[in-house]
Amino acid sequence: MTHIYDIVIIGGGVAGFTAGLYAARDRCRALLLERFAAGGQVLNCEHIENYPGFPDGIAGYTLGPLLQQHATKLGLAVQLAEVQALHLEETVKVLQTDSGEVRTKALIVASGSRFATLGIPGEEEFLGKGVSHCAACDGAFFSDHPVAVIGGGDAALDEALLLTRYASHVTVIHRRDTLRACQLLQERARATQKLTFRWNTVVRAIEGNERVQRILLEDVKTGQQTSMNVAAVFIYIGLKPNTEFLRHLVPLNERGQIVTDLWMRTAIPGILAAGDVRHESARQLITAAGDGATAALAAIRYLRTGEWHAGNDYVFSRCQ
Repeated sequence: MTHIYDIVIIGGGVAGFTAGLYAARDRCRALLLERFAAGGQVLNCEHIENYPGFPDGIAGYTLGPLLQQHATKLGLAVQLAEVQALHLEETVKVLQTDSGEVRTKALIVASGSRFATLGIPGEEEFLGKGVSHCAACDGAFFSDHPVAVIGGGDAALDEALLLTRYASHVTVIHRRDTLRACQLLQERARATQKLTFRWNTVVRAIEGNERVQRILLEDVKTGQQTSMNVAAVFIYIGLKPNTEFLRHLVPLNERGQIVTDLWMRTAIPGILAAGDVRHESARQLITAAGDGATAALAAIRYLRTGEWHAGNDYVFSRCQ
C-alpha cells in the first residue's frame, strides 16, 4: 500500500517550516516538499532586522537552514521535489512531483511567490546579464558602475541600500511620487548620497549588446522619453504566487492567490494555505510564521474530527 502522510506541506519558507514544526510536535506523519533550498525567498535577504529574537538582525541564508534544523529536529521529514500537479481521490490529496507521487490526508500550501516581471523588451534577454532580482547575489558584479532599482516598496529600498556598497551610483525608479516602503527605509535611502530617486517614471525597455548598457525611461505625466546608462537593473515590483498547479481545484483571487478563511482553510476540506501564497497576506516573515502555525493547528483539528467549518470550539489534539 502506498504510504499516506497525515500532513504534507509545499514550500520551505518561514510559513512552511513553521507549519512543519507544529505538525511534527503533534506527532503527525508530516512531510515538507521544497524545490530549491530551505528558506525560499528569504535566502535573497542579506540582512533581516524585523524578525523577533534577532536584535542585531540575521542573514536570510542563515535563517533558512535554522528553520529546517529546528523542524527536522522535532521529526519533520523534508524532501527536495517540485510539485507539478494535484488531484483529489475522495479524502486523499495526490501530489505529482518530479520525484514521484506523494499522498496525504491534509495539504498545506506554503509555496510562496516569485518576483513579478515588467514584461518589457530586453528583460528576458538580459536576465543574468545585468537584469537581476537579487542584489545580495549579484551586486558585487557591478562594483563602481551605475545601476538602477525599479520599485518603491521595502524590497526595492532594502536592495538599493545594499547596492550602494558596490555601485558607483544607485537610481531608484518609481512610477509614483511617493514610496510604499516603511519610513525607516525611506529615511536611510534619502540620507544616502549614492542613492537618488527618479519619480513618476516607468522603464519601457532594457537595452545593450551582450550585457545591459542602458534603459529607456518614460515620464508617466508628460510622456517624455529619455535613456539612462546603467550596468544593471534590479527589479522589485511585487510578487506572483506559485499556484499554477492549483488552478480549477481551489478558489483563487484575481492575482492568483489562494482564498482562505482566518484558519487558513480553503473551500476544499483538507487543503489549507499559508504565507505569501494566500490572499490578504501581509507578506512579512512574522505573519508567515503565524499563518504556518494556524494552518497546522487547523489541519490537525481536521485530521482528528473531520470537521471543516468555522468556529471557536477548537480543541487541538494529536494526530490519530
